[in-house]
Amino acid sequence: MSEFEFLFALYALLLGLSLVSLLGGLGNALERAFAEGARDERSEQFRIGWLSPLMAVFVVLDLMSFWAFAWLVRDLVAVNTPTLLGVVVFASAYYLAARLVFPGDPRRFEDLDVHYFRVHRTILAILVVLVLVQWTYLLSLEQLRSALLEPITIGATVVFVALMIAGIFVRRTGWQIALLSLLIARYLVLYLIA
Repeated sequence: MSEFEFLFALYALLLGLSLVSLLGGLGNALERAFAEGARDERSEQFRIGWLSPLMAVFVVLDLMSFWAFAWLVRDLVAVNTPTLLGVVVFASAYYLAARLVFPGDPRRFEDLDVHYFRVHRTILAILVVLVLVQWTYLLSLEQLRSALLEPITIGATVVFVALMIAGIFVRRTGWQIALLSLLIARYLVLYLIA
């Protein structure tokens, strides 16, 4: 087993748990929606809305990018205590962001948009910090620094972070949907090009 494989096993486990958390939260919300749909049509229905599912898609795509990032730096990573600690903190922050997308108990909400507006700032702030940590790490690697400092890379990252920061402060549902859609589209375009 190489050093990267040793380290990546831990990273993959924590990021995999993030995916499981997102899918479990979505499953719980859908289960509640289906159960409510089978009840009396006159009672107030549980509403999933657009915001939490769009945030879930964005977080999954962002998580995939960090998974790909680990592969990019695989030959440059050394296994030591600071690296192990960094991987645990980084991937744990991701798990926390993913865990917050859907409520642990969807029965406490009639509308998941209410939950979204309670947690979206925290989720997006965590993701912004993770981008900044990733850039700090990448800039410390001489082998990658010049590619990172290309104007297109800097510009794409600035737009990405600006969209997430805007998402932290915007309070209207329509604008949130637009921002999340742009963030998702950015990843889909990047994945299709790469």
